[in-house]
Parts: sequence; C-alpha cells; structure tokens
Amino acid sequence: MMRAARALPTLIRVGMVEAIAYRAEMVVWLLTTTMPLVMLGLWTSVADEAPFRAWATRDFVAYYLVALVVRNLTSNWVAWQISEEVRTGAVSGRLLRPVHPFLGYLGTHLGAVPLRAIAVAPVIAIMMATSARGVLVTDAAHLALVAAAIVGAWLLTFGVFLCLGSLGFFLDKAMGIIEVYFGVFAIMSGYLIPLALLPGWVRAIAQVLPFRSMLGDPVAIAIGRVPDAGDAARLVALQWAWAIGLLALATWLWRTGVRRYEAFGG
Repeated sequence: MMRAARALPTLIRVGMVEAIAYRAEMVVWLLTTTMPLVMLGLWTSVADEAPFRAWATRDFVAYYLVALVVRNLTSNWVAWQISEEVRTGAVSGRLLRPVHPFLGYLGTHLGAVPLRAIAVAPVIAIMMATSARGVLVTDAAHLALVAAAIVGAWLLTFGVFLCLGSLGFFLDKAMGIIEVYFGVFAIMSGYLIPLALLPGWVRAIAQVLPFRSMLGDPVAIAIGRVPDAGDAARLVALQWAWAIGLLALATWLWRTGVRRYEAFGG
C-alpha cells in the first residue's frame, strides 16, 4: 500500500502527459459523447410548445448540459485498453511491474481528468449564461453532494469498465459485450432520456441497476430534482456502495483472469 501511495502521483503525471500528447484522440473521444446535445434539441422543441410532465425548456437545457459535463468528466476507455492489451499480450509487461496494474490504469485515467475539465468548461459557461442557471442547486449541502456524486460516478464507471475489460481474459469477443453495455447504459442511466420521463416499468428496472448512479442521479441532484439533502445523500451512499462492490468484482475477475492467462502461457 505504501508503494502504491508513493507511485500514484507519478502515474497521474504520466497520465496527464499522455493525455496532452494524444489530445487529438481526446477531442475525438469527447465528440462521441455529444448525444445529449441532440436530445436537448429534441426535447426543447417539445417543451417550447408546453411543459412536458412539469419539465420546462430550461429544465431540459439544464439536464442535458449537466449530463454532458458529468459524462465527459466521468467516462474513460480502460475497458478498451485492457481488452487490447490482453489480445496483443502487452498486459504481460504490466504484470511484471512492482505495482498492481489497476494502479497504472488509475493513474492514466485520472491524469486525463484535468484535460476533460478544460474541454467541458465552455459547456459550463454556456449553462451559466442561460435560463438553466436558475435550475441548478446553490446551497452548500447540495453542492457538496454534487461533488461527491461526480467523484463516485467516476469510480463507479471505472469499476464497471475494469470488469468489462477483464472479461477479455475469458472471451475472444469482449468488445461485443462492451457495445451491449453501452446500449443498456444509454437508456437505464438517463443519458438519452431523463429517468423521470421513462415508462414506469423501465424506471423500476433502472432502480435496481447501477447505471443511474453513473449519470442520472448526479444530474438529478445538480438540477434540484432531489430537493431533500437526506434523499440526495442516500443516493450518493448507494452510488459509492455500487462503486466499491464493482471495484471488488473487478479485482476478482482480474485475479481469476490472470491465472487463466498465465496457465495458457500468456
């Protein structure tokens, strides 16, 4: 643990350098997360006629712009990274390092967060210049919960992608599972449509899955759709519980996968 604590700052700095060096790829990656802007145009055209289920135009503007910010700050590509390294055998080099490979992945993806924050800064500025500003929470308790929810969403997303990437040890077509994941995530997280506007049976399914904790709940807290701080705190606690559980699952999948990888001469 002491070795890991000493190594992490250096790994984060290396991740920042990599993010800057491959900034063109970063821009392309960010452009693939602009679906909220498409949905924003759709729903605001509906709300301009009349509020839809108590959602006015400014509510949709706030929701989708915050969703864009949360999505960009919390997403990562570790699933693709692990899957490719397992496929090519490059993961063998990570296994020889004196720190756990997860720490190396953590440093790489944490190092990219500042660049992502700079990229979404214009979105935040636009949001603050529109009527959506009046929807955002401003009290200290909710702002602290929003910050905790974004950090938790990052950890939860990282844990999910570690699990998906580790499936590469067991499956030849792990990327296919990742594509299926994104289809489910888009609906169950509130990425395409706010969960409150989905049919009741879909919301019931979303309640027992972790996807809403990855995006929908942090956004709902930020735009005041969870007005009671106690309720918001419970959502954040559930989110962190999911994150811890999935990180533990990822660790188990990795250890099991590495034993299988070494047994086959990886």
